[in-house]
Amino acid sequence: MSSTAVATDYLALREVSVYYSIGKENILALDTVNLEIAKGETVCVVGPSGCGKTTILNLVAGFLFPSLGEISLAGERIDSPDADRAVVFQQDAVFPWLTVRKNLEYGPRRRRAFDADARGRVDHYLELMGLEGFADAYPKMLSGGMRKRVDVARAYVNDPEVVLLDEPFGAIDDMTKNHLQRELMRLSVEEPKTSIFITHDIEEAIYLGDRVVVMTPRPGKVKEVIDVGESRPRDLAWKTTTEFQEMRRHIQSSLGEM
Repeated sequence: MSSTAVATDYLALREVSVYYSIGKENILALDTVNLEIAKGETVCVVGPSGCGKTTILNLVAGFLFPSLGEISLAGERIDSPDADRAVVFQQDAVFPWLTVRKNLEYGPRRRRAFDADARGRVDHYLELMGLEGFADAYPKMLSGGMRKRVDVARAYVNDPEVVLLDEPFGAIDDMTKNHLQRELMRLSVEEPKTSIFITHDIEEAIYLGDRVVVMTPRPGKVKEVIDVGESRPRDLAWKTTTEFQEMRRHIQSSLGEM
């Protein structure tokens, strides 16, 4: 895909609505969503359950199609899944019959693109994510946090333009979650990608996002978009600052008004 689109709307959802058919009834899941994301920007999406957060992610991934409106990347309409968009799911998506290294190699091998460059990227992300000592281990030998690192590393190995993360740390304890947030923050500085991060955790959204999108209950609409305004990298201690906590309270209040 071309990368010549205007930076402010590198990834764009324009007038996007989604209807689901349940029996004879059409249910409006997303209602006229407009969102523009710059290249290299991380946008975190928060909102109540059922508001369409994951629907947005699946639309951008090309797994679903809008009933109305259009989604584009670098000026080209998204109408199918593609290697330029990688997804990190909430549940473990590692292949249990493959070692950590083989999991990371899977994408390039599947695309018949496993060359010296791909092998180098595998080694790079094994080291970057602290997995080099577990390269020959099988997923059953790893903790939940380590398996999630494999998920994230496997997405980045394919060198996608866009990384889509659907509550990837939702089922992980707070200590491990904080560590993984730091790892993802480091990745966002060293290997910047255009990202959409879905979460229920307001503090996580503020810490990781350049902007936070607050969604209304179904039918999901964009209620407001908050500019975080803090430069990267960000230390976890920033979460204790007055500025951070005021932003958290604002988003919490916005969600509570629904």
